[in-house]
Amino acid sequence: MTTHETQMTQAEKMDENVETLLDEMTLREKAAQLAGTYVGTMDETRTVDDTKEMIREHGIGFATPFGYGASPHRASEEVVEIANNLQRIAREETRLGIPVLIPVDAIHGHAYVEDTTVFPHNMAVAAARDRTLTKQIGTVTATEVAATGSSLTYGPTCDVARDPRWGRAFETFGESPYLVGELAAAKARGIRGAPVDVAAMAKHFPAYGEPERGEDASPVDKSLSSLYRDFLPPFEKVLAEGVEGVMPSYNSINGEPSHGSQYWLTEVLRDDFGFEGYVASDWNGINMLHQNHRVATSPQDSIYQSFTAGVDVHSLGEVTHVDHVVSLVESGAVDEAAVNASVRRVLQLKSDLGLFEDPFVDPDESADTLETDAHRDVALEAARKSMTLVKNDDCLPFESDVDELLVTGPNADDLTNQVGGWSLKEAHELDGTTIKEGIESVVSADTAVRFERGSGIDEPADLDAAVTAAEDADAAVVVLGENWYLHEFGPQDVNGPTEAFPNRSELTLPDAQRRLLEAVVETGTPTALVLVSGRPLAVSWAAEHVDAIVQAYYPGADGGRAVAETLFGHNNPSGKLPISVPRSEGQHPVRHNYLPHPYPIGEDEHLPSYDPLWAFGHGLSYTDFEYRGLSVSAESLAEDESITATVTLANTGERAGDEVVQLFGGREHASVVTPVEELIDFQRVSLDPGQETTVTFEIAAETFDVVRPDGSSRFESGQLSLRCESLDASITAVADD
Repeated sequence: MTTHETQMTQAEKMDENVETLLDEMTLREKAAQLAGTYVGTMDETRTVDDTKEMIREHGIGFATPFGYGASPHRASEEVVEIANNLQRIAREETRLGIPVLIPVDAIHGHAYVEDTTVFPHNMAVAAARDRTLTKQIGTVTATEVAATGSSLTYGPTCDVARDPRWGRAFETFGESPYLVGELAAAKARGIRGAPVDVAAMAKHFPAYGEPERGEDASPVDKSLSSLYRDFLPPFEKVLAEGVEGVMPSYNSINGEPSHGSQYWLTEVLRDDFGFEGYVASDWNGINMLHQNHRVATSPQDSIYQSFTAGVDVHSLGEVTHVDHVVSLVESGAVDEAAVNASVRRVLQLKSDLGLFEDPFVDPDESADTLETDAHRDVALEAARKSMTLVKNDDCLPFESDVDELLVTGPNADDLTNQVGGWSLKEAHELDGTTIKEGIESVVSADTAVRFERGSGIDEPADLDAAVTAAEDADAAVVVLGENWYLHEFGPQDVNGPTEAFPNRSELTLPDAQRRLLEAVVETGTPTALVLVSGRPLAVSWAAEHVDAIVQAYYPGADGGRAVAETLFGHNNPSGKLPISVPRSEGQHPVRHNYLPHPYPIGEDEHLPSYDPLWAFGHGLSYTDFEYRGLSVSAESLAEDESITATVTLANTGERAGDEVVQLFGGREHASVVTPVEELIDFQRVSLDPGQETTVTFEIAAETFDVVRPDGSSRFESGQLSLRCESLDASITAVADD
């Protein structure tokens, strides 16, 4: 045997160390590696000291002492100290010295910790349609997460938002499975490609974004064809990036809760998709099997069902989970070999992340890493590119030397509302620029900027003062929308009686905000409406009467500057809507990839199937773009082949600008009902005035696969259609018989 053959690679050594450690562990030590705990304000008994005790006395494998929805406010220095102390206890005060893994919710940057970079939320990032930028966001997020002692981020979010009423819509990349998949995969590449060891967790598998009534975690009762066509494609793309973890969804699917589904977590996720990483419960998802879904009769039964289904780690299991797992094995209900398999995944991940070698963080290096100018530049660029101009009647951009400007609305000078949920909540905890402050920084020194709040989120406030100011102003910026919330529009300590707007029954603005907008518009002063919100809002009156409307989403800590630059022409808006905007709540569902259907008594031309207030992909610019000559490289497309589509884009306006070229595709006929069209590719292009370019798309035949009723896919013969802006092309699909 040669020296080369006897030499063990570093990876093999790690694997051997994991197996050696596993052999040394007692059953209780194994079970402890599958349990997590947290420190939170919801339950004052869960303190950092309690977490230390759980690690010291029981060897709990996961701890979330900061960086999630109910965690107490933490300064970055305190976070580093907590992480290092927990690791010291795990390494030095437990029998085997197994490090703890600290996961965090870094939905749009590491936003639950002070002095970090807070990005626009994913819905805004989706409007930017920039894969490279999204990857950079993932890298910056991972870098700052690692700098505070955490090793895993709960993301990217792979959910497809198919109900705009849903309170978690802003966490998603929109309504298109293709768009969600492309950007979630780009973010995963950024996290995994960062110069630090941070794991990524795809969530929420397999389908979460079309809950009944739009109510968070309510059932998703969908056909297999819909599940495989509309919800699973983003997960397949993200899993292909090698993410280390998967988190199930809270809801049930066709009567089976995701956390207790062997079909979804084992047969589909592991057997069909080949996932080899670990599965962690979504927070309290395991206990929900008996508490809410009522498919289990007790906590132990819930643990049994979830574990045998394929959940490795109970994120909130604590010592109770350890006790139940030990009991289940000792009673013969669970094979210890299955426990070994789950523990092996956990230990291997900790080894791969370098936690056995050095789990500690240098406080000085951490301080130098967080919220650097370079990181905030990425956040500002994301906010700029996300700005979506949905209406403009020659109102914008305003001149920066306008004499007198009114800034009004509840979201004009509110950084908490601007960053949105999954962030710190108090203004003194946040570092950024509000929209009012951004405007003051870009206008001329001679411009008088007057701020009158005008209304609260859901209650009147100084309306008369705002109207008087509007009458005297040369232009007005009205900043309306939603406040800070997460999940089902909570928690109530933020959304109290005077801040109660976001709910599932209303997508229109509350009366107080509508009255402010209408009163300002009635003065005749040129008015721009800026919407800061997590979901598309039905603003039909504004669409008809307001001069210009900018959808700003939740633009992040530096979003105020991006909004101001857009209003005054320093940033040419280029965002495209990632979700359709309905005319009213009653128009739901409205999405671009709807299924065609008959009209038994004749089609009503006044009520077409897809007639949103603004369509998916809509977005204006301050310059003019012209599309010419959509063509394809061949007239037919065979199975397992690809085809090239090209289109010429010209900037015929007077400003430089970016345009997102979007390609849609569909089938004229198929063996089953298929969407009228889907987004199948996109490219972001920058052009100077008078410049033109040819945009090329490479389209694989599988893009047009037909999803059958059983969830399987196949390529079929027939006519295929392509659309780019108002240009159309067709291809003949030729399938193998």
